[in-house]
Amino acid sequence: MADESKNEEKKENGKEKPEPKDNLVETNHVVTINGRKVNYTVTTGTIVLKEETEKDGKAEGHKPKAEIFFIAYTRDGIKNQKKRPLTFSFNGGPGSSSVWLHLGVLGPRRIVTDDVGNLLQPPYELIENEFSILDKTDLVFIDPVSTGYSRAVEGEKPRDFHGFKKDIEYVGDFIRLYCSRYGRWTSPKFLAGESYGTTRAAGLSGYLQERHGMYLNGIMLISVVLNFQTIRFPVGNDLPYILYLPTMTATAWYHNKLDAKLQASLEDTIEEVRQFAMKEYTLALMQGAALPEKEKVKIERKLARYLGISLDYVKRSNLRVQYFRFCKELLRDQHRTVGRLDSRFLGIDRDAAGEYFEYDPSYAVIQGPYTATFNDYVRQELKFESDLPYEILTGKVWPWNYEPHMNEFANVAETLRKAMTINPYLKVYVANGYYDLATPFLATEYTMNHLDIDATLMDNISMHYYEAGHMMYAHLPSLMQMKLDMDSFLDTAVPA
Repeated sequence: MADESKNEEKKENGKEKPEPKDNLVETNHVVTINGRKVNYTVTTGTIVLKEETEKDGKAEGHKPKAEIFFIAYTRDGIKNQKKRPLTFSFNGGPGSSSVWLHLGVLGPRRIVTDDVGNLLQPPYELIENEFSILDKTDLVFIDPVSTGYSRAVEGEKPRDFHGFKKDIEYVGDFIRLYCSRYGRWTSPKFLAGESYGTTRAAGLSGYLQERHGMYLNGIMLISVVLNFQTIRFPVGNDLPYILYLPTMTATAWYHNKLDAKLQASLEDTIEEVRQFAMKEYTLALMQGAALPEKEKVKIERKLARYLGISLDYVKRSNLRVQYFRFCKELLRDQHRTVGRLDSRFLGIDRDAAGEYFEYDPSYAVIQGPYTATFNDYVRQELKFESDLPYEILTGKVWPWNYEPHMNEFANVAETLRKAMTINPYLKVYVANGYYDLATPFLATEYTMNHLDIDATLMDNISMHYYEAGHMMYAHLPSLMQMKLDMDSFLDTAVPA
């Protein structure tokens, strides 16, 4: 009976169900980077990821599990491709495709914006990305299951892929498979992740090393979250209020809401508030109701000054101004809100009376341009065709399964520490946006300062700061600086 049932699963209308197959297309292009032409080949499409099956303790075969969509850029004319650096890139969410890092900073094409990153009038267009790192490293952009064109195969449950542990495993297995098929096992290898993609990257540093024996040269962490305690605001967790404060001050500085002394220098003001947050403010919050009234009044006044909001609002917030409330409150008198992903950007709500903004204005300025240009680019230039919707950022992955971190804050900092300890050549580049209210820079500093890695490895971590937000590359001066910083990082992480 078991065999009959199995045979029925393979049939549809009396015919054998065809197994999903890889669907790949290659195109050739050229881009100018640093004044030099770079010829490259693009491989676009889906690879079927399979899982070994067993019966009675013996290997039985391979079962298709998911079709993983990717776009790979390889530089032409390289004599020894095995020694050419290779970077695997993905974004976060969870639920995001890889489009943001792809068309924003790393790939050979980028979105046209003004210098600030403001939304332009449609239609939108791509141009050559003269700041791409393709001159330094080949690139593979990976879309996790249910994002982009990646899907679970027929008969598999998409939700089985929507979780912390499974996500790391199958992305890691795809990286292994790509390296095997394309002969890249001896290439210097890097990961580049943004937001939850940094969580994935840190997790992969351990999984690739321990499961597949694949050691990395470096990881590029852009807008970091490794320890979720630093960015979650449940009652009783005071840590985020401390770690978000300098970013909220930077936001108030950008919108000219601070006093003249604080407005004089962004760097000086950030350092002053950083010291206040980690010392006086921390000590105040740790005391709770035991905080003396005289000291409480002092902290309230400093908070109001550093946040650029009224003393009355700080008092009513019990010294704890949650960042979503701050986005609504800072410019309430102007009937404007500030963005979460990038607090430089302004939104307009129906009214100014609410507690939270109606939409994130900093996501609104990127959603349309990235969506339209990618859908055109993948068909017209890369010649890949699919009638599926390309899921730029989807909620279909929720609820996300955080096992084995259920009933606790997810934290992959320890995974990164162990990976760096086992492989002392592993270098880490960290990009922080001053105006990022999703993953604030002081939270990243806190995480890196609590890795507990040996002192001899601390110099393996390089911290970089940009005057923009979560997608700091939307800001042209920051994009230009990122190119310089990433080039330097890649040079130091690759053997001479």
